[in-house]
Amino acid sequence: MLSYAQCIGYPDDTGFHSPVFRKKFTLPKRAKKATLIITSLGTYYATINGKRVGNFILAPGCTSIERVQSQTYDIKDLLSLENTIEVTLSKGWFAGRLNSRNREERGVNYEALLCLLEIDCGDGLKLTIPSDQSWECALSKITFSDIYDGEHFDATYEPTFRHCVLKEFPCYIEDQQGEIIKEQETIFAHKIFKTPKGETVIDFNQNLTGYFEVFANAKAGDKISFSFAEVLDKDGNFYNENYRSAKSEFIYTCHDGLNVYKPKLTFFGFRYIRVNSFPCDVTLDSVKAIVVHSDMERTGYLNSSSPLLNKLFSNIIWGQKGNFLDIPTDCPQRDERMGWTGDAQVFIRTASYNYNVNKFFTKWIEDMCFDQNPDGSIPFIIPQFWSYSGGSAAWSDAITICPYQLYLTYGNKKVLKRTLPCMIKYVDHIGKITKTKYLWQGCWHFGDWLGLDAPAGSYEGSSNKDFIASVYYYYSTALTAKAIKIAKASGYKKYRELADKILAKIKETYKEYKTQTECALALYFGVTDNKKAVAKQLAKMIKDNGTRLQTGFVGTPYLLHALSENGYCELAYDLLLQEEFPSWLYSVKQGATTIWEHWDGVNDKGEFWSKDMNSFNHYAYGSVADWVYTVACGIKTVEEKPGFEEIIIAPKPTKKLNHLSAKIETVNGTVSSAWYKEGDSFRYEIEIPTKATVIIGDKAYNLTKGKYVF
Repeated sequence: MLSYAQCIGYPDDTGFHSPVFRKKFTLPKRAKKATLIITSLGTYYATINGKRVGNFILAPGCTSIERVQSQTYDIKDLLSLENTIEVTLSKGWFAGRLNSRNREERGVNYEALLCLLEIDCGDGLKLTIPSDQSWECALSKITFSDIYDGEHFDATYEPTFRHCVLKEFPCYIEDQQGEIIKEQETIFAHKIFKTPKGETVIDFNQNLTGYFEVFANAKAGDKISFSFAEVLDKDGNFYNENYRSAKSEFIYTCHDGLNVYKPKLTFFGFRYIRVNSFPCDVTLDSVKAIVVHSDMERTGYLNSSSPLLNKLFSNIIWGQKGNFLDIPTDCPQRDERMGWTGDAQVFIRTASYNYNVNKFFTKWIEDMCFDQNPDGSIPFIIPQFWSYSGGSAAWSDAITICPYQLYLTYGNKKVLKRTLPCMIKYVDHIGKITKTKYLWQGCWHFGDWLGLDAPAGSYEGSSNKDFIASVYYYYSTALTAKAIKIAKASGYKKYRELADKILAKIKETYKEYKTQTECALALYFGVTDNKKAVAKQLAKMIKDNGTRLQTGFVGTPYLLHALSENGYCELAYDLLLQEEFPSWLYSVKQGATTIWEHWDGVNDKGEFWSKDMNSFNHYAYGSVADWVYTVACGIKTVEEKPGFEEIIIAPKPTKKLNHLSAKIETVNGTVSSAWYKEGDSFRYEIEIPTKATVIIGDKAYNLTKGKYVF
């Protein structure tokens, strides 16, 4: 229907001043039905007669630069006889500071609006109002807006309207595919304090993603100015150098009287707000934080007898909420906020148990397909906003791993069928660029990013990059073969045989492992014939390191699995419950409320790891939760019966905890597994929604739907 509309824009370069577009119209009688179909280049905020249209924050969302989503709203209740529709735009993800491809490569540096109102007044009277040159436009009261740098609003500014101009709309338009972004919850200020430097800071006691609502009595021209931070420095002062070049600021020019405002076209990652200026006394009621993320249904719950472990579970949930803002971002605060493929693929199993992310990831995988490079490589960020975004093993493999996980968790065959050509193209690409047939050698990779065994001055860990790449080459090829079989497409034999040849070549070439990550990958992906010796080697490495890990982004997700699958489950628990650096609980003891990018984002002396790459809301290491769901509590999918149509429950308890439980609301119903230590034995409470094999110790029970106690 948007084919009836024209793409309109502001006549001049707006810089980062948000333009507003409006149309006044009169109805002969009350509307019986009315819809607004709308999309934009950049993000939009629409009102009719001063009331907001819909509840989609930062619409039309974040997508590949090749496509954009459109939304359809029921607007009947917003209409009267005399009406004004206004749509305010910002460059947002489309042409803001983070999108160098659109700005530099394509030369698309403008906002634009495309919309259509369809109104049925009954008795055969229908009106169609498209965006066209009859609309007016002006520079709005939002005098500055950017995702990195924040928002400025001038309540005293009076827009001057003029005629719109036509603009090119260089994107493919699709109906809304992903989950919309919504306001989810409100967090009230925890405390207000003066720092040693004398600055006024508001603490919300939770690192979050979103924005705030501010309340202030003021005179016209008074200023409200905020800056944002995740942490304080060791002296208790406000600290946001880790935001790098992102200004992340809010400046508001007041009108006379009570001022109430929420940012409309940007978001922030923060726990603390520094009050740079305020027209009256700041109280706990002056500002409240509003949590914003994609509208996902919570489905997974973990609980234990350990307060520290429960706080870790909470931090993992907050990390997911803070970074699932239409795309799975690496972090929500600094000048990045990108859909890093490596972070997404290592976390997707945990993500799919914590929340229903079927729709969320289906949309992001579609972006991945749009952004696949002509040679078959997959960029390491999706959408591909940077002018250069090549591929890397363990990052680009998101094209095979993520669709297959949606199949396992939700039984989603459609996403496999849609992605299959991209999977095949990707696997074929590796075969063309490798220097050694049946291995992936001689190419650039991130390696075991942020591995603690990295040489001085490196972020990349000491693990053999060619080994990591070859393992993922094998894994992606094997997943591609499985996807072909499930989709009943041609080529299964070809890719199954290719996977077998890659596996044989890896075993022939890589027989020694020098790092924890190399051992973990060899065990988890089954690329060694000597599992017992490798498991023993891995256990010794960990114990010799003080029962501490040394793994980075690649090795960490598989480390506990590699141990528990090979006779070292108690050692896996020792790592999970380790409280000293480096460990999951170290950051918890340091006061973290989300997952950190670095094991030592802040060390025990209060010193920061670095200024340039030190996010305190970075969900990747939260992937450990999938081990708790699937091993500690033992809830496993059956590959041949996906979507929990059939289930295996094989909990592995430890006497180091008195209690541990997991519950997942699956597409086939509730599955839960809990165990309690009772003296020298354990009590198991299990609920299954369908057929399941329950394994307690060495005994297996074939059960049907119901609740059971062992």
